Amino acid sequence: MPDTTHTTPEHPQITAEHRELLDQLLDKWSLLVLDRLCERPRRFNELRRTIPMITQKSLTATLRRLERNGMVSRHVVATRPVAVEYHLTPLAKTLQDLIDALLAWTSASLPEVRQARARYDEC
Repeated sequence: MPDTTHTTPEHPQITAEHRELLDQLLDKWSLLVLDRLCERPRRFNELRRTIPMITQKSLTATLRRLERNGMVSRHVVATRPVAVEYHLTPLAKTLQDLIDALLAWTSASLPEVRQARARYDEC
């Protein structure tokens, strides 16, 4: 069967590398962490307080993954005890409009999605 995939600059083919990055940015906690850091830089425990349902282990893993992907940077604050503050990188700040658009679409589409779920669940 011939390959009918058309890759253009406007519609790139979704590769394993694309899926991996999107999975890491759109996972359970990353969007919440990015959203909280959009407001201002935060220390670890402050982030935990703003996302009460996240565990320490999950927050640590999320921050490391975001740092590895160039979305978050860590800055050691010279206090006693020493603290670490997390900041969004310029790369992560380019996501804000996309995240806002996705949230707006979700808000606008939620009633229709609820109806579709109800119809499906009736079957």
